[in-house]
Amino acid sequence: MSGEPRAISPGGGTLRIRCGAHVLDLSQPRVMGVLNVTPDSFSDGGRYLDPGLAVERAAVMVAQGAAIIDVGGESTRPGAQAVPLAEERARVLPVIRRLARELAVPVSVDTLKPALMLEAAEAGAGLINDVNALRAPGALDAAVATGLPVCLMHMRGEPRTMQQLPKYKDVVREVKEFLMERVAVCEDAGIARTQILLDPGFGFGKTDAHNLALLRSLDELSRDSGLPLLVGVSRKSMIGRLLDRPVADRLAGSLALALAAVAGGARLIRAHDVAETVDALRLWNMAMAPGTLPAAHQETR
Repeated sequence: MSGEPRAISPGGGTLRIRCGAHVLDLSQPRVMGVLNVTPDSFSDGGRYLDPGLAVERAAVMVAQGAAIIDVGGESTRPGAQAVPLAEERARVLPVIRRLARELAVPVSVDTLKPALMLEAAEAGAGLINDVNALRAPGALDAAVATGLPVCLMHMRGEPRTMQQLPKYKDVVREVKEFLMERVAVCEDAGIARTQILLDPGFGFGKTDAHNLALLRSLDELSRDSGLPLLVGVSRKSMIGRLLDRPVADRLAGSLALALAAVAGGARLIRAHDVAETVDALRLWNMAMAPGTLPAAHQETR
């Protein structure tokens, strides 16, 4: 495996998470670049199935400012069918091996399969991003064995069925309770709290009203959990429905939701449009955080 990665929380409000051979610095909001090596992902399915093209795309995203690259070999869009382990392994592992050698940032594996978690860690992955919050049989043990940090996401049901009339009495409370229960399970199993990120799971078993309620209350989850939040809203169907925009025209909506998430405490934004999202976060930081304006642009008195 990749040693004993630990999360480091120095003083002064900074947060640095050890991801294998790299450190993910979340002292300011950062961007996670999406790299889907699938034929059927809702936005970029089929574009990066070739490992060479996938590696080229990852290098571009890093040059644009991505702090971490998230590699997924199984689509989790609504209605997506499960992918056999052998097929997901063949899509993901060659890409992770090359990225781990060639990139100066960590690589995460987006999977819910325990065997692939272990193999991806061996290949050089630095973080496990599981939409199922390590609930699959053997997933928790596999994550513990890797020693890697994990991102736990809330999802009601499974991708094939999650959007079939999702119902909640109180979506904010129920999502928060679920995530905190999973945090407790992980801690009991031996995963340090400092190695855990949380994802509310926008669009995963939730209506547009549920998604907006979660976004408005993101600061509550951030405050009550004390853990860094990862938010993925890039190009999602809710933007298409709310603004009547096809996937190709959802950049403005994606940026608006990303900034709303950062205002609510999100530390990592999962995005397809990396350059634009990095620019948005940089300007947001300059506007909202004292001392972040580049020296060359500061006014002299």
